[in-house]
Amino acid sequence: MTKYVTRFGSLASYEKGGVEIIDDDPKRYAFSNIFEVASRSKPYAKVAVGKNMQYVLEVIRAEGTSEWRAAAHDEFALVMDGEVEIRLLKLADPSGVRPNHEGSIRLSGEPAGRKMGRVRARRGHMTLLPAGAAYQFHADRPGVVLLQTIAGQDTQYRWSEICQTM
Repeated sequence: MTKYVTRFGSLASYEKGGVEIIDDDPKRYAFSNIFEVASRSKPYAKVAVGKNMQYVLEVIRAEGTSEWRAAAHDEFALVMDGEVEIRLLKLADPSGVRPNHEGSIRLSGEPAGRKMGRVRARRGHMTLLPAGAAYQFHADRPGVVLLQTIAGQDTQYRWSEICQTM
């Protein structure tokens, strides 16, 4: 009987991903380890690691406190490493978040509104970031968040850095 061992990656311990190409061009594939991407990213940069039409998976290095953000659509934050506090706020004036805008927008300063609560998320915890609500991340130590969202003006594409070439 074959024995399998599950190993969980982290910022402190990961292996670069890989793929065995049978009959295709490896440049078509973005296959990198999300922890490697986060280890090379500035805090709260939104780096796309997967894309399907307008939808993206963004890797975010959570470290310190992020700016406040909001989106016209739901987003989902999955903590992959560390512990991240997610602060949620119902905006007093949601007019800055245009209904058809894709991706999240940065809000200037501390937005006015009613506190909705906060979530302390650890590895494997997923949090809904509701449409029209403001959110802010905070992490005392570096962590990794995988954000499911729609590509926006702050989405960074670094395919040349994360695509397999051999």
